[in-house]
Amino acid sequence: MRADFSFALYRLATRPELLLAGVFLVVLGTLVLGPLIEIIRDAFSYQSYDLAYRPDAKEGEFTWFHLERVFASDLTTALFLTPLLNSLAIGVGVTVLGVTVGTLLAWLFVRTDLRFKGFCSPLVIVPYMMPSWVLALAWLTVFKNDRIGGAEGMVSYFLGVQAPDWLSYGMVPIIICLALHYYAYAFFLMSGALMTMDSELEEAGAVCGLSRSKRMIKITFPLLLPALGSAIVLTFIRVLGTFGTPALLGLPVRFFTFSTQIYASLNSRNWGDGFVLALVLVVIAVMFIYVNTRILGIRKSFVTVTGKGFRQRPIKLGVWRTPLSILVAAFIVSVVILPLILLAWESLLLTPGVYSLDNFTLHYWIGVDLAENEFADPGVLHNDQILTALWNSLRLGLVAALFNGFLGLLVGYAVVRSRGTLVSRWLEGIAFAPYIFPSIALGAIYLGMFSTSLGPLPALYGTFALLVLITIVKNLPFTSRTGIAAMLQIDKSLEETARVQGIGWFRRMAKIIIPMSTSGLISGMLLTFITAMRELSLIILLLSPANMVLTGLIFNYNEQDMTQHSGAVTLLLVMIIVGVNVLVRVLTGGTGLSGPRTT
Repeated sequence: MRADFSFALYRLATRPELLLAGVFLVVLGTLVLGPLIEIIRDAFSYQSYDLAYRPDAKEGEFTWFHLERVFASDLTTALFLTPLLNSLAIGVGVTVLGVTVGTLLAWLFVRTDLRFKGFCSPLVIVPYMMPSWVLALAWLTVFKNDRIGGAEGMVSYFLGVQAPDWLSYGMVPIIICLALHYYAYAFFLMSGALMTMDSELEEAGAVCGLSRSKRMIKITFPLLLPALGSAIVLTFIRVLGTFGTPALLGLPVRFFTFSTQIYASLNSRNWGDGFVLALVLVVIAVMFIYVNTRILGIRKSFVTVTGKGFRQRPIKLGVWRTPLSILVAAFIVSVVILPLILLAWESLLLTPGVYSLDNFTLHYWIGVDLAENEFADPGVLHNDQILTALWNSLRLGLVAALFNGFLGLLVGYAVVRSRGTLVSRWLEGIAFAPYIFPSIALGAIYLGMFSTSLGPLPALYGTFALLVLITIVKNLPFTSRTGIAAMLQIDKSLEETARVQGIGWFRRMAKIIIPMSTSGLISGMLLTFITAMRELSLIILLLSPANMVLTGLIFNYNEQDMTQHSGAVTLLLVMIIVGVNVLVRVLTGGTGLSGPRTT
């Protein structure tokens, strides 16, 4: 028995990846699966607020009450059916439009002789770095009508007509604004797939007499199917859980999606109803991933990269080259530059809704709160509330990026170095699991789990630590994949050689693994920082005045119709995100988020 124990200790000492994998499996299992179990328990038990409806019930007692309210009561249509149909319709609309736009742009940038590709390629991914609701704020600046009161938009001011309700609020603007943000996912994925596809395959089809359209259908499209499936899944799941745009363009007219209905239920302290809806959202996401996996699983091979060299020959656009180049440039201006100009214009208005030059002011940027001044709040540079929220956002982004970057690398190390073991497969699966949770649902899960003390751990609701924790967990699927990819590129023999020479594990990590994984580590950190800075759906349920961040403050300003402050703070946020990405690229020689490289 002592010999077996000694051997186990020796095995852990010589294979620290097994110890790491075991520790991560326990910790991540608690942080990922634990909250899911907790929310299921809360969904099937009486909450304190339910006692108003069931006076004889006991808090914590098992019940079907919440399922009955959501699925089989007079409230079912309002609580479940209408938000479900709205969410599915928006999800399908955004996915179709966004994936189509992203795929066409990827094809034009990678496979054709489009003009200005070197200049436009970095700009085309800027919407990914901006919060998804920036376009919604710009949309309201243009199309807001008098339905809900407050200042009207540019259409009303300059043309003297009210934009119709369907154009100002509801499904149509939500689909358009979200599609013009989430197309970036399809652009990333399809660009990568197109860059690894040999153009000789299409040329062979041309030799066989296939027209260009038939070559696209019979050769190009089937080979791009895995990337296309991933783009569809990623876009659809993200749209289901997004909160900002549906809230800004839907809540004013009581147009509810699943995410906004969860927010409304939890805000009114109907926690059980909100948790049931969050579970439905998780189930839909899992089902969608499963169906996509089954569809792609029918085809056994999508190989386009072999040991043989391949080449890409740009497709000549001919007479369409200039018109398409102008069209792409106009698209980039409309989606990237114009919204920021509109928000800047809105932030300079003395009186909201009056767009004349004599109504301009810099108060909302540099103004102070003086007694003789008619303004209630000082400008951005003198506003303690905004500066505190800015500091919280930067802290959240930096702390989450540092922790998540190294955590992803260590998880990747544990998975790759213990490859083939059961613990490796379980760890890889659990590290990816947060991906299936829509952001608003994961926020609801963490709200339910950490609103009270958990063993020795105190209640974390309302603390900055909870924001950091949920941001790390939500971004772990991406950083762990980056870590796995980096570790697969490092030959195990390098580390084994160092171990034979008596170099300890910590020195091996510091001298070999981390330096050789710098690119992936920085990319993971940058992705986490950008996501944390622009995140609203994930943390909207967890924010409090003490831990307010810029995204939550912008949402509050917009709810109070303080459009000047909202526009100014949004611009500040976008400048920080884009500036950090550019700075990282300059300091690291190109490591960061960018579009496909063109020659």
